[in-house]
Amino acid sequence: MSSEKWVPRTMRPELTGSKYMVSSGHYLASAAAARILERGGNATDAGVAAGLCLNVVQPDLTNLGGVAPICVFQAGTRLVSTISGLGTWPESVNVEFFRREHGGRIPAGIHRTVVPAAIGAWLVALEEFGSLSFAEVVEPAIELATYGFAVSAVMSDSLCVPEDLVNVRSWPGNASLFLDADGNPPEEGSLFEQPDLGRLLERLVDAERNSNSRVSGIRAVYDEFYRGAIAEEIVDFVVRSGGWLSFGDMANFRPAVEPAISTSYRGYQVYSCGAWCQGPVVLETLNILEGFDIAALNPRGVEYYHLVIEALKLAFSDREAYFGDPDFVTVPLDGLLSKEYAHNRRSEISESRAIPFMPLAGNPWKFSAESLYKEAGAAAASLSAQTGRVEPDTSYVCVVDSDGNAFSATPSDPATISPVVEGLGICVSGRGMQSWTDPRHPSSIEPGKRPRLTPSPGLVVSSGEFVMPYGTPGLDVQPQAMVQFLLGVLDFEFDIQESIESPRAASYSFPLSSDPHPYEPGKLRIESRVGNEVVEGLRSLGHDVEPWPEWTGVAGSVSAVLRNQVTGRVRGGADPRRVAYATGW
Repeated sequence: MSSEKWVPRTMRPELTGSKYMVSSGHYLASAAAARILERGGNATDAGVAAGLCLNVVQPDLTNLGGVAPICVFQAGTRLVSTISGLGTWPESVNVEFFRREHGGRIPAGIHRTVVPAAIGAWLVALEEFGSLSFAEVVEPAIELATYGFAVSAVMSDSLCVPEDLVNVRSWPGNASLFLDADGNPPEEGSLFEQPDLGRLLERLVDAERNSNSRVSGIRAVYDEFYRGAIAEEIVDFVVRSGGWLSFGDMANFRPAVEPAISTSYRGYQVYSCGAWCQGPVVLETLNILEGFDIAALNPRGVEYYHLVIEALKLAFSDREAYFGDPDFVTVPLDGLLSKEYAHNRRSEISESRAIPFMPLAGNPWKFSAESLYKEAGAAAASLSAQTGRVEPDTSYVCVVDSDGNAFSATPSDPATISPVVEGLGICVSGRGMQSWTDPRHPSSIEPGKRPRLTPSPGLVVSSGEFVMPYGTPGLDVQPQAMVQFLLGVLDFEFDIQESIESPRAASYSFPLSSDPHPYEPGKLRIESRVGNEVVEGLRSLGHDVEPWPEWTGVAGSVSAVLRNQVTGRVRGGADPRRVAYATGW
């Protein structure tokens, strides 16, 4: 055999199997999901187990008291459902406080607290779509919290960021969780234990024990967290810290189970959560790109990256103008996702010149079934460039089981930007950072309203052929990495791992979701391994290019698994940019 046969195309192989496949943001979470599947659990059981483990092994990126939006595919009915694992602003929130005390900023700390939602989302998913008890799926997470795990390089690096260390050192619960006796964060490879979190999870298991059915047991766990002693402890901590969360906010909260939204792309159905998150950006971008012959382009060429970035700019300008909690604002989603609207938006792309700022929002009302005609969204000209650091992001997990069910979830909220509740080992979601204090913005702060969330799991279904859950962390880079991954698989017919590892680009030519909402008109960042010719070619088109390193976790960390529904074969991949890993059988 010639030596060329042994040269790998990718840094990791695409995994294949005949039973199940898992991919997540941490190898221990993937191993936990596989353990649940081997015990007879389904994709949701395994996904929830992995999600709970991510809340343990990635506290620098996720938290049990954070957020966890979910997509679920049921093979029997072929229905795709979403769970809005995102909390609401407290009913007594005072938006004037942010304007008066912080100049309209939403700083790190207790005042950006919204209702904790991740545990609620895991429990609703388990109740609605799972087959095992809470005690069964939480077992690996309890072991990891109680007995510890080795700190990854990503976690160590995250905890050494100076701005986050200031927060960690200023809040007693965070300091006791993350710092040693000398006040230093844990080193890579050191053992990290979370006894308070382990005891909290055991308390939830205890709440389930006396129930007479699986569903009643899961509901008992839910009630213990949101309406029982744990809720009282959380509320007491927030109030003592000066926050607004009440027992009523906790008791009245339950993540909604809703049909997913979708669009068709070259015969494939691509699904996301609703406009309370940024998931529809992926769908609108695909609609715009569908009018170009993507497969005929060089997947590492100037024209490819230019078209993708310009389409994303258009979708992000619509996100800025229209996306928000649909319980509070009317989002013309049918218009935004119509093919006719995409045709109109596509005409705004010049193949020879980049738009040097965020484009004007389109007018999807013309294509919406809403009876009231409205004007287009706010003009980009009213925006000015703004710099500022945004905080750490997120993780991800996806699973397909041997029956073809699929699970996709994007848990988030690091315990470095919100105070940890002493004695419980969790923070209360600080996702309020993804709101605006300007009342004219569709994602402005209001009592009971959800912020506009960046975590946004995805799922693709090809009728009679395959199902593919996929997603990534990365804040506003998430939909950009997801679009590029999908184009690799669906247009260029890359295998999953090859598409994951392809060089990525991202636009910053729109206000980012997290406070202080920095905006860099025309900015494009791209992994430098595309080569200087591509970088200079993009600059010649007017892009303000800033090369990333050859590989960077800032470009996301995509995980994806695919099951062929005809043959039963499964494939999976995980991003080498962070510590994501896949496993299967």
